[in-house]
Amino acid sequence: MPNPLKSIRRLLPRALGAWLALAFVLLSVVLTLVLTSIIERKSAEQVQTSIGHGLAELAMQTSDKLERGMFERYREVSLLARRRVLAEGQPQERRRATLDGIQHSLGYYSWIGLAGLDGKVQVSAEGLLEGADVSKRPWFRNALRGIHAGDVHEAVLLARYLPRQDEPWRFVDVAFPYVDDEGVTRGVLGAHLSWQWARDVERSVMAGIAARRQVEALIVDADGNVLLGPADVTGRRLTLPSLKAAHAQRRGGYVVETWPDGRSYLVGYQLGHGYGAYPGLGWTVLVRQNVEDAFAPVRRLREYGLASGVVLAGAFSLAGMWLARRITRPLGDLADAAQRIRAGETTPIEIRRGGYAEVRALATTLNALVANLVRRRRALEDLNATLEARVAQRTRELEQALASVRANEQRIATIIETAQDAFVGIDMRGRICDWNSAAEKMLGWSRDEALGRVVSELVMPERFRARSRELLSGFLETGELDILGQRVERILLARDGREIPVEMTLGLAGTGDGLFFSAFVHDISARKEVERMKDEFVSTVSHELRTPLTAISASLALLADGMAGELPPDAKGLVDVANASSGRLVRLVGDVLDIQKMDAGSMAFEKEVQPLLPLAEDAVAAMQSFATQSGIELSCVAAPGAEHARVDVDRDRLAQVLTNLLSNAIKFSEPGSTVRTQVEAGAEHVRLAVADEGAGIPEAFRERVFQRFAQADGADSRRQGGTGLGLSICKTIVEELGGNIWFDSAEGIGTTFYVELPLAA
Repeated sequence: MPNPLKSIRRLLPRALGAWLALAFVLLSVVLTLVLTSIIERKSAEQVQTSIGHGLAELAMQTSDKLERGMFERYREVSLLARRRVLAEGQPQERRRATLDGIQHSLGYYSWIGLAGLDGKVQVSAEGLLEGADVSKRPWFRNALRGIHAGDVHEAVLLARYLPRQDEPWRFVDVAFPYVDDEGVTRGVLGAHLSWQWARDVERSVMAGIAARRQVEALIVDADGNVLLGPADVTGRRLTLPSLKAAHAQRRGGYVVETWPDGRSYLVGYQLGHGYGAYPGLGWTVLVRQNVEDAFAPVRRLREYGLASGVVLAGAFSLAGMWLARRITRPLGDLADAAQRIRAGETTPIEIRRGGYAEVRALATTLNALVANLVRRRRALEDLNATLEARVAQRTRELEQALASVRANEQRIATIIETAQDAFVGIDMRGRICDWNSAAEKMLGWSRDEALGRVVSELVMPERFRARSRELLSGFLETGELDILGQRVERILLARDGREIPVEMTLGLAGTGDGLFFSAFVHDISARKEVERMKDEFVSTVSHELRTPLTAISASLALLADGMAGELPPDAKGLVDVANASSGRLVRLVGDVLDIQKMDAGSMAFEKEVQPLLPLAEDAVAAMQSFATQSGIELSCVAAPGAEHARVDVDRDRLAQVLTNLLSNAIKFSEPGSTVRTQVEAGAEHVRLAVADEGAGIPEAFRERVFQRFAQADGADSRRQGGTGLGLSICKTIVEELGGNIWFDSAEGIGTTFYVELPLAA
């Protein structure tokens, strides 16, 4: 079977002259076609623009004629409303005769009449609708409100009196109040302008060009309903880019768009703006033409340009072939001389005067090469004598390097296979490429079964698979993965369906196309069970301690308050110490229970939109007694605009946060100082600050402030005591409420804790 590639190569030229001729031909063709295409495109664009502006001009002329015509009708009815011959008190027959004459002379009006303020028609042309109640008709009510023109509508009351026709009668309403000699409004003069008038206006503009260019005109109202146009769209509501552009630009233009019939049209548009005193009804005139018909001149221009380009390209190609042969003739002579040298001749190449400088230089170089050919051949023979020894040496070195690589691979494979942790290799497609025996024992799949399988489908629970695929796609796009090099906890799925909690360290190994993820996985099921038992034990003990401790604390509080009478000084001191200790123990148990609820996700939050300032004031008032005992002054202020700031929070939980912050500020403040609480409102958040004048938080402890059981190793912390759980609980509650908590501190100056919450909608 012949090779197509070889057949193509046989057709290609072999001589430089032929290649140069081909290059001249191709360059001539490309340049000619490019220039012709550019000229043709620019000309086509200008023709297209001219055609589009022509349709836009037709739309503008039609719109202008419509608006001017409506202005004339508007002015006519306005003048008629002021004629005294139509006023009340004139003979009925005279008023009717006047209206008949107006209707006959102004043939566009299908009905014209006078209605009193009660809405009943007093007199009308030809007596139509006399005595009828028109008080509910829009034209009557709008005229009394100062709106004198109404949009196109079908006949309602007049339908039965007018001659039947193929389509329903439609009118444009024009109505003005008429007044008596004292200027008092006595009724409304209304006229129904036949929509046939708009058809006549459209034909007067489009008659000549519509037949010649197959152009169609449409009149569309402000809501997009087609009032006048081709039968397939009349009465339909359109949502077209041309209508949007007309209303957005409020001036004329054109677009190419697809209509509901599936055809593309070149559309000129113009939005009416009224004329003179007539305010306009928001009509848009569209003039459309099928794109193929509209751009027919452009196609003819392109065909002419393409034919011209082909002729010019042919002419330039012939000239290029002749020039190429003339240029390459000296090179052909030089090639013949080179062939003779190849055949073994050593005669020098003749250098002609007047030839190309490059050809003379090449001939000189070839003569020098012939002179050096014998010397180089001898040097090559000497080199070949030592080449075999060099190849043998390089072969031995390569074998040694290959043996070293294989030893390293074997050592790594042994380490991975004997590791206690499971090892899984994952390629860049998410498929398993390595699987040690520890992985077989942990997950139940043999190495042969696991290799080549997608890791997320084999060992991940269903709920985590989509996220795993997203992380892999994100790494392939950005080269970044947050968990690389970190020890993280995950849940894996064993073959028997068990979910196994594990700790996993993920890293990258290999280079280039051999890049893969290395995952060391350690089963932490036993550790998780111990943690669960510990949490249950702490929760049970804390819950069982709360009931007796509450009773003990209440009893001691009653004794301290004198419920059992005046106690001896020694006994009272012991009772006070016991009361204070029991109080701390109750708070410790409460904090432990809160921590357990947070870990279990069972802490309930009952959110309610409420002002923040009263809540802050209540918390300050609740801590006033404790502050007074410590010699601390409390204050609560609101920044301007914060009095009405509202937040969607659980009142008791936020009060717990504020109480903890105030308690800490009081405990770590010196007697005579002030703890300030301030509420500030921003554009989207409200901020609450609790500031003390204490010694500040040590620099080394600041990173652990919100950790559980964290306490600064200082005299103040040891003196004040505490569990180290309060700020951790505060942070958890604030974040559950959708906010943030942080602090600023300076040693020797004081500490300010900030709580920022989103404003309620």
